[in-house]
Amino acid sequence: MAEAMKGLKRTHRCTEVTVGDVGSTVTVMGWVQKQRNKGGIIFVDLRDRSGILQIIFEESDCGAENFAKAETLRSEFVIAVVGKVEKRAGAVNENLATGEIEIRAEQVRILSEALTPPFPIEANSKTKEELRLKYRYLDLRRPDIQRNIMLRSKIVANIRKFMTEEGFLEIETPILGKSTPEGARDYLVPSRVHPGTFYGLPQSPQLFKQLLMCSGYDRYFQIAKCFRDEDLRADRQPEFTQVDMELSFVDVDDVIEVNERLLQYVCKEAIGLDVPLPIPRMTWKEAMERFGSDKPDTRFGMELVNVSDVVKGCGFGVFTSALEAGGSVRGINAKGQAEMPRKKIDALVDFAKGYGAKGLAYLSVLPDGTYKSSFAKFMTEEELKALVAAMDGEPGDLLLFAADKDTIVFSVLGALRLEVGEQMGLIDHDKFNFLWVTEFPLLEWSEEENRFVAVHHPFTMPMDEDLQYIDTDPGRVRAKAYDIVLNGTELGGGSVRIYQSDVQEKMFEVLGFTKEDAHNRFGFLLDAFKYGVPPHAGLAYGLDRMVMLLVKADSIREVMAFPKVKDASCLMTNAPDVVDEVQLKELHLELAPESDKAEDSE
Repeated sequence: MAEAMKGLKRTHRCTEVTVGDVGSTVTVMGWVQKQRNKGGIIFVDLRDRSGILQIIFEESDCGAENFAKAETLRSEFVIAVVGKVEKRAGAVNENLATGEIEIRAEQVRILSEALTPPFPIEANSKTKEELRLKYRYLDLRRPDIQRNIMLRSKIVANIRKFMTEEGFLEIETPILGKSTPEGARDYLVPSRVHPGTFYGLPQSPQLFKQLLMCSGYDRYFQIAKCFRDEDLRADRQPEFTQVDMELSFVDVDDVIEVNERLLQYVCKEAIGLDVPLPIPRMTWKEAMERFGSDKPDTRFGMELVNVSDVVKGCGFGVFTSALEAGGSVRGINAKGQAEMPRKKIDALVDFAKGYGAKGLAYLSVLPDGTYKSSFAKFMTEEELKALVAAMDGEPGDLLLFAADKDTIVFSVLGALRLEVGEQMGLIDHDKFNFLWVTEFPLLEWSEEENRFVAVHHPFTMPMDEDLQYIDTDPGRVRAKAYDIVLNGTELGGGSVRIYQSDVQEKMFEVLGFTKEDAHNRFGFLLDAFKYGVPPHAGLAYGLDRMVMLLVKADSIREVMAFPKVKDASCLMTNAPDVVDEVQLKELHLELAPESDKAEDSE
């Protein structure tokens, strides 16, 4: 039966007990990791969030009653132990922070008994994630998950300290707001008081933080909960946390400078990582040309090479037809992979097709200098030599080519570069390569909507020198936008905001918004801009991604306390779930019959 604490007070967490405490009496509390009864002596590994401490029970020290309790202890029982700290009689355990000491128990209380857990509470669990997430409260006891969650807390504390010392004010913005869909889908919340109307949960605090700049708060930040109703993957969740900020009277360099120092401070304090400053910068155009990605992984080479000029006029129709259609031919050089088995090459072709390629052309430069290729018969010896030279090819190299419109070529080769780089062991997973990507396109053409859409959002400032093209060639206009990338993952991004009303009106016009549309969606912000607005800019980090990358986790689910799974459901609480008819009635909602839902999905 569980006992009360009866005045016992914990004096130390498990790993707070050190060699310096030898001879003193301590009180420790936690969960039983393991109990080993050696007959006359019982060893118990006690676990709390700090780590593991060995407890020894002998009847001569703790008495018959306490020894009898120790015999009943099982995995995950919650206990309190009073005892004396001793140096270990046996071998020191180098794997434990407390490996030199143990507690000789004098008293034990069973505070709570436990069922046998459905999986072992241990680091690097091999248990299926679905089962672990169903019993997340048990999964959260695992030492590696606890380290992640505690490091996350430390990172947030360091961010708050740095931002406060830099003159930023922490200000909360509303969770219940106006739905302004321009990008991902909003989560909607029906209003009981205003029938037929809905709040939108924020995808970011964007509009409110711009209003705070209008209100003169100068430097704002927030650890903000955000929501997006979009398809999930390893680094996405329906609800996530942003480190959000906005600054007045600044331009691009000012935002980058303060954020470089923030990253340097947080990385040093959190994981002891020295981030050299300044962080390298690369324009979006250069990133796409060299790496096929706007978030390039710069930990290894294998950069893209544009061979369009080399192959124009050659006899290979796949190349020439792509060029005639306004596309390009580009390749990557997998050094030393010329003798890759055909089966593996075919797998790479299938991989490329998954990113929109119609196929993948390859050319192996064999050790004897001859070629093995999917297209060599269509080209002369001179054309092949010129192509190999352009790719810096040597005997032993495998050259892989994509030919299509640029967007597809970049997508295919950007992904293929990462896949082949991983297969070849080129990526140093101990490296942390930060990179700023700047000068993004302001707009991109949406085939689906048949109009230009904002690459970031409608409030992003165009580059001053590109404003002249906004009417005649909108796709040419670059934005004062910047992303911070770590090891090929976008950590965060931001932009200088439009603060002149004529530029903002022009932006809405290019995006296809009428004045009425713009006012219906963003009227409160546009009205605020009429009363004096400072130049301002901001940035937001994905906190979950930041922690995931710093702890080298495979998924943000490993650094969030209670994450959702791929279909946005919670296996532990069974959310989302049905609600009472009464609740629906209060909200003036009626569910469509199942037959209607089936017809809609057809």
